Amino acid sequence: MKRKRFVCCMEVLMLSFSVLLLSAIPGELTAAGNTLLVGAAEVNITPTEPVPMSGYSSREEPSKGVHDDIFTRALVFQDGQNNRAALISVENIGIPESFWEDVTSSIEKGSHIPRENILLSAVHDHSAPTPANMYSNSASEQTIEYTNTLKEQVVAVVRQAAANLQPVAYGVGKGVCKMSMNRRALNAKGGLKIGKNPYGPCDQAVGVVRFDDRQGQPLALFVNWPCHATIMGPGNYLISGDWPGATSRFVAKEMGSQVIVPVTAGASANIDPIYRVLPDFRGGETEAVGIILGTEVIKVARDIRTYPSGTITSAQRVITLPGKARGDSYAPRESYEPGPDVRVRLSALRVGDVIFAGVSGELFTQIGMQIKALSPYKNTFIITHCNGSSGYLVTDDAYAKGGYEVMATRVMSGAEQEITENLVEMIHGL
Repeated sequence: MKRKRFVCCMEVLMLSFSVLLLSAIPGELTAAGNTLLVGAAEVNITPTEPVPMSGYSSREEPSKGVHDDIFTRALVFQDGQNNRAALISVENIGIPESFWEDVTSSIEKGSHIPRENILLSAVHDHSAPTPANMYSNSASEQTIEYTNTLKEQVVAVVRQAAANLQPVAYGVGKGVCKMSMNRRALNAKGGLKIGKNPYGPCDQAVGVVRFDDRQGQPLALFVNWPCHATIMGPGNYLISGDWPGATSRFVAKEMGSQVIVPVTAGASANIDPIYRVLPDFRGGETEAVGIILGTEVIKVARDIRTYPSGTITSAQRVITLPGKARGDSYAPRESYEPGPDVRVRLSALRVGDVIFAGVSGELFTQIGMQIKALSPYKNTFIITHCNGSSGYLVTDDAYAKGGYEVMATRVMSGAEQEITENLVEMIHGL
């Protein structure tokens, strides 16, 4: 593989280690043969006091209320060799590195899940509180208090899911939701702005993994769709789960309140919902997208055929990319000012014939589509904002065009190739 010089950390297949770690866990359910066990849980993470919100620097005041509750949801997997893994979705803006370190360490100690087997992802919700250390090392007292509580809640949701392990049958389905669009649009001067570009690339694939209990009833539905959670704009000061929260609520209501519905964001750094950056909730657009996407999820889920067996393997690798200083305009440049190098954590988790591929940043939709096309597994799902927060990760050709994402990215050109080659290699290794 070319350009290995940026690889600075590990790749680990966790089979033998997990067996040594987990085989002696007393009093817990053990899978027989290749039977797959899954536990699911959700925990309400809505703040009880006003807190600074995420996603828009123009907000100058903390939250002023709650439109709808936000949640963290978890799936814990265990196979016949007692390998365990966890997939966690959090309805917030992102996962700071310090947050990932603390939470995965606690999960590893308390729930016996190696941190290399953990995918901790945010839905990139712009109507949620800002975690401490997300954008800077300074944070308000309310933010620090909320972040510490959130850490405990994420650890708790994994613990609850692990306590609910049971034999399942699982299956995969795919659909399409066209409520999203490329947002790199031409402005009147021929440059790029954040807007609507129906001619730009846009991965609108909906991925669904259904897990059924012994009675054939849905226990959980994993959902993956590439789109920013930005229906509500900077004028909104009410806590909301945006379209991911609306989708989870709708699917759970239609499928049965006991069903846990973790939603994850696919490669969507340059993708916004068709309804975007609205001033308030009066038009009901958030619920509309949740209903439209949720209807497609349910349609796909009902046609899925399930199978009762599967094994777990995983890999994790950190690559270091040459840094770029943040720009001061959307205009393209012939050269960009260097900045501190950026660590990007790549994660690959295989559960049966399903690949959950995590990237610790905001990945352009073209890169995600390329990784899925190159994966040897047809059921490959890209999960962004996963296991860290590396910022925008754009295609190499974007630098010559400029735009917000190029201005904001902290890495130089070359990230596309490094991420694609490393992650595809990891998936092959599973």
